[in-house]
Amino acid sequence: MALSPARHPFVSQWLNGNMVMDNCENTTGFRFYVHSGTGTDATGYGYSPEAPVATLDYAIANLATASQGDIIICMPGHAENLAADSDVDMDKAGLTVLGLGSGSARPTFTCTVNTGDFKLAAAGSVIKNLLFLNDVDNSTGLLEISAADCKVLNCEFREDDAAKFADHLVITTVAADRLEVADCIFIGNAGDGAVALILFVGADNLHMHHCRFFGDCSSGCVEFDGTASLWVLLHDLNVINEDATGGADAIHGIKDTVTGCTGQIGPNIYVFLNANAANISAAVVGATFFCQRPIMVCNLANEAGMASDRTDSTDA
Repeated sequence: MALSPARHPFVSQWLNGNMVMDNCENTTGFRFYVHSGTGTDATGYGYSPEAPVATLDYAIANLATASQGDIIICMPGHAENLAADSDVDMDKAGLTVLGLGSGSARPTFTCTVNTGDFKLAAAGSVIKNLLFLNDVDNSTGLLEISAADCKVLNCEFREDDAAKFADHLVITTVAADRLEVADCIFIGNAGDGAVALILFVGADNLHMHHCRFFGDCSSGCVEFDGTASLWVLLHDLNVINEDATGGADAIHGIKDTVTGCTGQIGPNIYVFLNANAANISAAVVGATFFCQRPIMVCNLANEAGMASDRTDSTDA
């Protein structure tokens, strides 16, 4: 049953006749509900979990208001395909998309054409607890971040089909300043896969922390390229690059390809490089970064990691 379309912060507090205690976010904005299985993209829907809309982009375009602190809640089991460029386009400032559920019950967005993606295109866009899957060859990126002050929190990105590969799972543009990426998981295919799992282009004042990366990446699992990213902060990362084809100094965990980025890498960076070669120095590449220990590197199973061989600072 659809409810009145009147915007009211307390309209959406009922489910199956019971009061829903809402502690998902503190905001003066409104809450809207999305579920692909039970929803309808039509006027009057989206104000209650009993009568959600069917697609996230409909909720963004037709229900939410920019810069009011609105939250769009994707319910457990929600699923959509990313079948076109900007298939989901967060183009209104200050919206939060919150996914409910855990594991495979999390709201899931599957890339099905190589240009299909989910965009954070307005300032202050926030996504939490979403699952992204790649199901197409040569995807150009499942998530694109092209606005300032965005947050990607507690999300997971996977190359879900072992026969299909993305160039990158996540990319930014030069507009993605003050981006936070936290508590996220990036899983590429073993044996072949992405150029990099996440690519930062001009992401000034980036803060990435408490994330895990696993992939077979021809560059680095984390890569900076195109335009230098200035005064970034990376810490508490676990990075595994399974690529074993490049030999010494050719396989990387974190790589500054543009060779002009600045900021801090570390503490608590742990890198495994599958190529058992002289690659301890190559684990973290970026001469213009400064580092804080520990940065630990391992390059063979059944071995313990050793500290990065960066030169220690001196009191000179």
